[in-house]
Amino acid sequence: MTEIVSVRDLHFAYHDGHAALRGVSFALCEGDKAALVGPNGAGKSTLMLQLNGILSGRGEITIGTLRLERETLPVIRAMVGLVFQNPDDQLFSPTVFEDVAFGPLHMGLPEEEVVRRVDAALESVRMTAYRDRLSHHLSVGEKKRVAIATVLSMSPSVLILDEPSAGLDPRARRTLINLLRDLPIAMLVSTHDMRLVEELFARTIVMDEGLIVADGATKDILADEEFLNAHGLEKP
Repeated sequence: MTEIVSVRDLHFAYHDGHAALRGVSFALCEGDKAALVGPNGAGKSTLMLQLNGILSGRGEITIGTLRLERETLPVIRAMVGLVFQNPDDQLFSPTVFEDVAFGPLHMGLPEEEVVRRVDAALESVRMTAYRDRLSHHLSVGEKKRVAIATVLSMSPSVLILDEPSAGLDPRARRTLINLLRDLPIAMLVSTHDMRLVEELFARTIVMDEGLIVADGATKDILADEEFLNAHGLEKP
């Protein structure tokens, strides 16, 4: 399988000296869908922000065939689709169409290609009927799907999602699970929703205190209650 994401010996400390990442290494291949779990403060969000250069630590990150460096940053940011926990951090245009078109427009693509990408992205998240709606009038679940569409319109190689099911009612959560299951793209999803992990991901990466303490089959990790308790996780 072709590696889409490769992280090797990644270290990062904040200005106050707190070491958030202490030698993290893992890889994602084409089609991989992995959950990233661990207690608050484990380093999950810090790791995700490293993958498209919002934060920069010491170590090696490769996306596709490109090593993450200053020169490759613009290309890599299009390859790594980062979806924040709060969709309002990503939706700032008047309409859904304009939000989803923002990235492709700033890539300098011709108008017909921008429209094609927007339509394809909205269809993939089942939001075609919302194309001309006002983004700030949507429900949280609808906003989250549009936020995913804003990065899908960039044709990323990997999707990175932070707490995608947070704040969703049961129906919106079910819609999101079905959506993530159907998307044919490599995916790393940080979540505290262990039922989501159990249902959706064959692979789970567990972080604690800036380290990856487990990376393997979800069913095996979730079966070890003693291990889960030791790392602040609950059995679903």
